[in-house]
Amino acid sequence: MTYSLQLYTVRKPLEEDLAGTIARVASIGYTNVEPYNFVATADELAAALGANGLSAPSGHAPLLRADQDEIFKAANKLGIETVIDPHVDRARWNTEADIRATAAALNAAAVTGAGYGVRVGYHNHEFELESRINGRSALEILAENLNPEVVLEVDTYWAAVGGEDPAALLRRLGDRVRFIHIKDGPLTKVDADQVAVGSGAVPVWDVIAAASALEVGVVELDDFTGDIFDAVADSLTFLKAGAK
Repeated sequence: MTYSLQLYTVRKPLEEDLAGTIARVASIGYTNVEPYNFVATADELAAALGANGLSAPSGHAPLLRADQDEIFKAANKLGIETVIDPHVDRARWNTEADIRATAAALNAAAVTGAGYGVRVGYHNHEFELESRINGRSALEILAENLNPEVVLEVDTYWAAVGGEDPAALLRRLGDRVRFIHIKDGPLTKVDADQVAVGSGAVPVWDVIAAASALEVGVVELDDFTGDIFDAVADSLTFLKAGAK
């Protein structure tokens, strides 16, 4: 298992200076990143990743709301092997019929992606866990209806905010989960409450250990009140120290 950084974490500096921000992420010690909405910046981003020896094993893109061929072509340009849809509207998680429809759309996207050699996945927020149908979470109902080739990236922080024990959830989902978002904080819905990994309420090592088929652990902060690069660096330091 390797570590990556979701570039949404540094979106503000990235928008101001893409090449400089990517260089700084590399200088902190990250060797992998997870781009978001990468179609528009694919050429510039590919050059910056190449110049700094960074890889992008996964990336976020709105597969169910945008041109899939355009997304997969950009993924090929960036070396992204798994494209993850990061958001299906919360209104679509309240009935089993809607969840099945989302699963069918992801399954269809995976067929298209296979033509480009790209795998498809889905990433949760809190509402897919808050929504319960016959006592089960909407995310688990989604997983049951996905074809085997479609993977999950479980955002373990939002799963906890949504009322789940993230480690128990990961054990139930098993080898469907190939990526997790590793983030920390007091488990509120306020993005700016999030803190560097290892300095909040999440039992980080229990969570990581519960993901039996984990390929990449992706560090992310949705927001932060201090210097974001300090939080990014502190997160990686914590993870590297604990992995020894």
